[in-house]
Amino acid sequence: MLPWVTLDTTATPDGTPLTLVQRGDELVIRAGGKDLMSSRMHGSEEAMAALARPADRPDARILVGGLGMGFTLRAALGVLPPGGRCTVAELVPAVVDWNRGPLGPLAGNPLDDPRAVLRVEDVREVLRTTPDSWDSILLDVDNGPDAFTQPENDALYTVKGLQRARMALRRGGVLAVWSAYESPEFPKRLQKAGFRPEAHRVRARAEGKGPRHVIYLGRI
Repeated sequence: MLPWVTLDTTATPDGTPLTLVQRGDELVIRAGGKDLMSSRMHGSEEAMAALARPADRPDARILVGGLGMGFTLRAALGVLPPGGRCTVAELVPAVVDWNRGPLGPLAGNPLDDPRAVLRVEDVREVLRTTPDSWDSILLDVDNGPDAFTQPENDALYTVKGLQRARMALRRGGVLAVWSAYESPEFPKRLQKAGFRPEAHRVRARAEGKGPRHVIYLGRI
């Protein structure tokens, strides 16, 4: 079996090490030594964009929280009209560099799409400063509502954090949250924040294989 090769290492603002590793044609981002995402499993990210497709308007606006390997951004661009725009907020500059380097071709270099706007900052700050701005908000941050990469990511998924996301949505908008597991309490938080919650169980691989992930939707 081929060995894993470390391509680069960085750290999140709280000091958690992030490592980009490769074995053959598979690339993996690890956080604190645990696999956070793999280039072989991105079907649930594509499902999230399809489930949270924005309202049928020529200037639709999507916000993606977390660049990752670029698959969520690519999927979001795939559901946009030609005149739409997709903004992606990524907190870790090295992740942006990886997407402009070895990760770029995996998702078809979505950062090069003229409809894509990159903001290297915390998605919480983007939500705070852009009220009534988005038709869809896709949060692909950490591993879901109970973060393990950065504990401060939990603030996104509190009732207060979800209310901030709701205020950032346009009328008729939808919030989508990617999760590696089921969180029975999370739909209750969505409801308390003023959303109509939904839970969709999807496969990690596009061909309907792999582990099951959960896409939580909050509609207004």
